Amino acid sequence: MIALILTALVIAIHIYIVILEMALWTTPTGRRAFGLAEDFARQTKTLAANQGLYNGFLAAGLAYGLWRGTDGREFVIFFLGCVIIAGLFGAATASRKILFIQALPAAAALTAFLLNK
Repeated sequence: MIALILTALVIAIHIYIVILEMALWTTPTGRRAFGLAEDFARQTKTLAANQGLYNGFLAAGLAYGLWRGTDGREFVIFFLGCVIIAGLFGAATASRKILFIQALPAAAALTAFLLNK
């Protein structure tokens, strides 16, 4: 049960990231979330939308795994691993806070899934 709740949280986080990157990137909310100057946000809007789409695929993969129930366990484990790797890479290359926003919740969910065989 905890694994399901934590995975749902990771899905919600990624849906929020999708919205920020694909729809709100150049708005004050999006710029504030990522600490962007208005000009930079405008110049990188297409790149952010592309990145948002990938985050959407992570959320979709996790949601599909949860929807499949017991048969989706491997999907959930795989996509949580992808989220952790993306979070570690983002923390190393972009912002350390990505470690806490993205990788840590996914690691907690993955741990819960692996302990709940």
